[in-house]
Amino acid sequence: MAVPALDKYCGSTFWNASFLEREDPDLPVCLEQTLLVWAPLALLWLCAPWNLAALCRAAASKHLSKLYLCKQVVVGLLFLTAVAGLALTLGEDYGPGNQEQKNPAVYYTNPALFAASWVLMLLCQEGLRRRKGAVDSTALFLFWLLLVVCEIFPFQTLTRQALRPEAVTDLPRFCLFFISFGLELLALVFSAIADVPPELEDLVKKNPEMGAAFLNRITFNWIHSMVVNGYKRPLVQEDMWDLNKKDSTQCISQSFQDNMQVELGAARARLRKKAPKKKDKLHSRAPADSLQNGLGKGVSRDALVMEEKGARKDEKREKKEEKKKTKKENGDYPKSWLISTILKTFKGSLIESAFFKLFQDLLAFASPQLLKLMISFTQDTSMYAWQGYLYAVALLLVAILQSLLLQQYFQRCFVLGMQVRTAIMAAVYKKALVVSNDVRKESTVGETVNLMSADAQRFNDVTNFIHLLWSCPLQIALAIAFLWLELGPSVLAGLAVMVLMVPINGLLASKSRNFQIENMKFKDKRMKIMNEMLNGIKILKLYAWEPSFQSQVEGIREQELHVMKKFAYLSSVSTFIFSCAPALVSLATFATFVGVSSENVLDAGKAFTSISLFNILRFPLAMLPMLIAAMVQTTVSKQRLEKFLGGHDLDMNIVRHDPSFNTAVSVCDGTFAWERDSEPTLKSVSLEIKPGRLVAVVGAVGSGKSSLMSALLGEMHSIKGFVNIQGSVAYVPQQAWIQNATLRDNVLFGSPVEEKRFQRVVEACALAPDLQLLPGGDLTEIGEKGINLSGGQKQRVSLARAAYSQADVYLLDDPLSAVDSHVGKHLFEQVIGPSGLLRNKTRILVTHGVSFLPYVDDIVVLVNGVVSEVGSYSHLRATRGAFADFLDTYAKEESSKAPTHIAPEAETEQVELEPEGHEAGADSPLEDVVSTSLKRGSSIRRSQRNGSVRLRKNSSIHKPKDSDETKKGQRLIEKETMETGQVKFSLYIQYLSAMGWVYSSMVFLVYFIQNIAFIGQNLWLSDWTNDAVEYFNMTYPTWKRDTRVGVFGVLGVAQGCFVFLGTLLLANGAISASRILHSRLLSNILRVPMVFFDTTPSGRVVNRFAKDMFTVDEAIPNSFRSWILCLLGVIGTLFVICLATPYFTIVIIPLAIVYYFVQRFYVATSRQLRRLDSVSRSPVYSHFGETVSGLSVIRAYGHQDRFLQHNEKTIDENLKSVYPWIVSNRWLAIRLEFLGNLVVFFSALFAVISRDSLDSGLVGLSISYALNVTQTLNWLVRMTSELETNIVAVERVSEYTEIDNEAAWVTDIRPDDKWPEAGRLRFENFKVRYRPELDLVLHGITCDIDSTEKIGIVGRTGAGKSSLTNCLFRIIEAAEGRILIDGMDISTLGLHDLRSRLTIIPQDPILFSGSLRMNLDPFESISDEDIWRVLELSHLKDYVGALEKGLYHEVSEGGENLSVGQRQLLCLARALLRKSRILVLDEATAAVDLETDDLIQTTIRREFSHCTVLTIAHRLHSILDSSRVMVLDAGKIVEFDSPASLFEKQGHFYAMAKDAGINYIDYTTL
Repeated sequence: MAVPALDKYCGSTFWNASFLEREDPDLPVCLEQTLLVWAPLALLWLCAPWNLAALCRAAASKHLSKLYLCKQVVVGLLFLTAVAGLALTLGEDYGPGNQEQKNPAVYYTNPALFAASWVLMLLCQEGLRRRKGAVDSTALFLFWLLLVVCEIFPFQTLTRQALRPEAVTDLPRFCLFFISFGLELLALVFSAIADVPPELEDLVKKNPEMGAAFLNRITFNWIHSMVVNGYKRPLVQEDMWDLNKKDSTQCISQSFQDNMQVELGAARARLRKKAPKKKDKLHSRAPADSLQNGLGKGVSRDALVMEEKGARKDEKREKKEEKKKTKKENGDYPKSWLISTILKTFKGSLIESAFFKLFQDLLAFASPQLLKLMISFTQDTSMYAWQGYLYAVALLLVAILQSLLLQQYFQRCFVLGMQVRTAIMAAVYKKALVVSNDVRKESTVGETVNLMSADAQRFNDVTNFIHLLWSCPLQIALAIAFLWLELGPSVLAGLAVMVLMVPINGLLASKSRNFQIENMKFKDKRMKIMNEMLNGIKILKLYAWEPSFQSQVEGIREQELHVMKKFAYLSSVSTFIFSCAPALVSLATFATFVGVSSENVLDAGKAFTSISLFNILRFPLAMLPMLIAAMVQTTVSKQRLEKFLGGHDLDMNIVRHDPSFNTAVSVCDGTFAWERDSEPTLKSVSLEIKPGRLVAVVGAVGSGKSSLMSALLGEMHSIKGFVNIQGSVAYVPQQAWIQNATLRDNVLFGSPVEEKRFQRVVEACALAPDLQLLPGGDLTEIGEKGINLSGGQKQRVSLARAAYSQADVYLLDDPLSAVDSHVGKHLFEQVIGPSGLLRNKTRILVTHGVSFLPYVDDIVVLVNGVVSEVGSYSHLRATRGAFADFLDTYAKEESSKAPTHIAPEAETEQVELEPEGHEAGADSPLEDVVSTSLKRGSSIRRSQRNGSVRLRKNSSIHKPKDSDETKKGQRLIEKETMETGQVKFSLYIQYLSAMGWVYSSMVFLVYFIQNIAFIGQNLWLSDWTNDAVEYFNMTYPTWKRDTRVGVFGVLGVAQGCFVFLGTLLLANGAISASRILHSRLLSNILRVPMVFFDTTPSGRVVNRFAKDMFTVDEAIPNSFRSWILCLLGVIGTLFVICLATPYFTIVIIPLAIVYYFVQRFYVATSRQLRRLDSVSRSPVYSHFGETVSGLSVIRAYGHQDRFLQHNEKTIDENLKSVYPWIVSNRWLAIRLEFLGNLVVFFSALFAVISRDSLDSGLVGLSISYALNVTQTLNWLVRMTSELETNIVAVERVSEYTEIDNEAAWVTDIRPDDKWPEAGRLRFENFKVRYRPELDLVLHGITCDIDSTEKIGIVGRTGAGKSSLTNCLFRIIEAAEGRILIDGMDISTLGLHDLRSRLTIIPQDPILFSGSLRMNLDPFESISDEDIWRVLELSHLKDYVGALEKGLYHEVSEGGENLSVGQRQLLCLARALLRKSRILVLDEATAAVDLETDDLIQTTIRREFSHCTVLTIAHRLHSILDSSRVMVLDAGKIVEFDSPASLFEKQGHFYAMAKDAGINYIDYTTL
């Protein structure tokens, strides 16, 4: 009905098929005048309201751009053409020379429609100008595009008409059409250009995406400038653009937090509902439990069995409690709220990307159908040529549309992943600032940082592919449906093969996962040892223990490689199956198809359509298992995150700030515990402290002094009572917490700068001399955890921070213990004491320094967590209570020395004395006091805290090199080099040669043969399909069928076998490469001089063994394999296409050139962005680690918000390089896909051109290959860039294998076995410097030390005391002069010969994890009897004897499970075992309580009486009984004589003794 009406409306035929059935088809004019006009205009009118809405607003920009004016002029002209058209029709119908026959209606309606639309368009463009932040309109661009496309048809109709010999019938309309078509083209061009208003210009400079027009956005062209930049020169952080507002951390974090509160609230409510039920269950179970325990205690008569059972019973009980605990842990937190929070926060992006994915999936199935039409076109010569061209163009358009949709989908998903990661990181950080102690105790700093790095990253990875959950099944279903249409039920055979693959792959995956887990175990074990070796490298060198540790590591590495080999073999089996799969699937399907009935003949259409459908199927089938595995891993992360984020917050109401109290600090009957359900550490404490008072808190080790501080800060769980503090608080923790910032920033801590106040504080805190030494003064950057400050300096900075903050109440937790006595005195007088800077403030000081107590207002005495007395010094002394006992303990030596014993168990003066360059435990995060206390449950073990905390601070006797370095003003820690530019080719050669040339060449050859088999199989298939033409309407002979199927199958399996073989060869080669690179690296690192470790953070070295070795082990072989396969795949494809259509060779060259440039541009930029990402990622984690370790300080000062903002800023800096990286990937993908689409187009086009000379099989083959090439091209570039990124690891590893070594371990000159027999030492004009470019540290030392002499070495900070011992062990080599031991020049000996004959007891007792026996005798060269004898001498026999495993008791990392005293005694035992004649004591007693100190001193006097002993003293008392004392000053010996005569001389020694409060020496030397 409609058609006749349209015929009448147009005055011509609307549709007739005959128009198309000829060589030069055309569309009927009526169709062109109706449908092709209405479609675009409908789009315009639909989209208009959105643009018109903006007209109600005032214009965002007053500015009228040239572009805007051009657009309006063009539309105005179009309006005039429409009016002219209408006038023309009216003139013809009603004008003077009007015809009889009126024009049809279409000539009135179309111009009128256009005129109205152009008016609308004028308004829309004005609306667009008023819209804020808009630079173009997608809807308007699409309208112009559609209009121009529709107008092309009338355009070609009219053009053809004009070219015919007869004249154009309707000249005026002919002219009007061409004018308006030209204007429409102009309008299309204008609408594709962005119109950036002047107020946006600055923003667009910083973020070009803001000013990108629609076309630029869908092709990602806006990032072009960065890609070009990155190609010209390596990108740096400053080149990064600003983030979009919606991608910034603050914006994401805000909306995530809002949703999280709602969801978490709901989850907590659900948990509360469940809780009562659980409680009932527990009650009913309780009696049974206790009964079981009773039964478990069945007493046996036999004493021996008894003992064993006791141990086992404890174990059982522990296990039971463990189980209960895990149950409780697993059940006690709000669950399943994280996913819903993420969904709610990001639902917009999810829905958007889902739409893109859906359309893309549907389009993917259009190509096989077009391919089928294409093949039928080549077979059927009666079809017109234009149909072939139409199919070729359709293939191109479908492919382009598919590419655009796919890239938009990926872009959305990757950005979504990035946002999810950001949201989680920000949430974890925010939570960490308010988390309660119970939650903190459960996870170490490392684990919490892991939540932020690993778990957030997991979520990121899963979100990238989350839509595959529904898209994979959809694709599978569609593919099967289309295949069924092609081949009918035979498809089920192929499908069965595919389905069978899934469980086999699953089985292999679970197996290989077990190998992975095993591998990780070895990796962790190896890394743990490496870490300890690097932290204790000084000890290894001093004791010459490197070989023992080297063989330990190599042993573990061999096991690791063994597992890796198994894993590699397993994965090659799965590769075999995976590469056979497509061949087997098509074999099964085609064999079934032709076998079922003789009528079924395989023709090209069926075969190649099926193959391209199977290709579509491969992806979802491969992805589903991977996705499911990733989901499983993510659920683990989800649980960990939910547990942490859902944990309890710190109760903020424990500390009140009620101004009505008349005290500054008051605690009312407070009982405090570290956790909710643990024993209280402080019991019923009541304190009133008046404003402006100085109160000292004293007590024995572990009596709860630090806990009292934490309670006042609100860090402890209050069981009853409360704390009230008036005004702000400043806190100095026992263990100084230093930020990685400048020294000035550390002191200011976020307060505004006031120069005078700053200088006053620096003076008072005795930092002025240090500032002169530091290279940049107060602007010197301080490394992580204050690595380039000594312990004392850190403590003074921490005190300065408090003093500068101008708070009302000061809580000082033993700040004077880490500094030496005269500095301590200075700090007390200038800062803390009655005449110091803080004299008018309220100060609470925890101290062991007896000498300060007479000057404080009140003293609080703590005994076992209870306040036993409070009062003034004289009052408490008189009452003879706990305080008097305390004084006696700490002053049990002569009263003459009493005032000097400031904090005896903690006076770590030594740190002050060597401003050390680097600390041993540099890279293990220091935990603050709270977590230290938490981890050490009972207060007996807590006694270690005072030691170990400080101990980490002054690890290893380091060299006074800062003082010299500073003169040169060098950075202490060299910046890690970041490789830039293209990767050197030599690296590939280096890696391949490590693999072995035989392996490398074989791998390449085998893969090449596999590729030939693949091509052969497909050529065979194309030949097979020609049988359909040959045996047309004839019976298909059986023998022929069997041959076809057989050869096809054999070639398929052959491919699999070759891939299998290649992968095996590659695995073996890769493992040998890993072995060689690792052993080179390890043996070199152990031979590197000590200076290297002082200037390189151990994290950097560990990274070579962890991250870079991991890349060499796993990533490089994988990317190498994928790269070879991709390369050969691409070459094979091009070869087949050229074979089918030789014309194609013409196109290859320009395509290859474009491809090469795109790839080079991308790889350069992407590599650099990747590097920037990893460089900017570490500050996020290190800032987080820093925050967690300094939580109590941050909370005390109330600076949480400032740290939150800083965290947001650091994450944003990281996102600035992640976001362009994501976009650069899309930039590349879209360009490569266009290239691939062109390959498809040309292979189709040439097939059409030369269809007469081609058989249909080859056409099918070349086009189905071409359809696959897009993916392969994409992968090839990815793999190239991945390989380039990964191969850098080889470079980083080899960089550390080429560092210069120290002297040889063993030389030709070997001392005899008894050397040194006498132990005589002689220094001859000995000079030394740390590094060639630095000044001398020792200036010509000359002295003789006789056999068995006991020498004390003293001197102020940096006098060169430790340097002297370092020279003795040749840790530093002489610059001039020599040292003789028993007449032998030590510089001629091998280092191991020398070091194994001397003994040192170092400052810090460093132990390694392993058995006690291993710590004493790593080479297992000494009998057990000897070891027990030594343990007896070092007072450890009883302790070790009582241990279950005795000598084989496991020591935990760093010896954490022994007290500091015990560790020091073990070091003494080490020295006793070595029986050497020369002993060096580096004031081993600094971190030990007096009792242990006494034990050590007496043992040394007794056992080493026949040895020469050099003692570096930090406390003068310990060397008053030496035979002689050497006083060093600035690297020279200034005095060298017996203590008594030096004291009488009244020189340097006398001054030092006076400082230490020694007034007379009342005994002569021994």
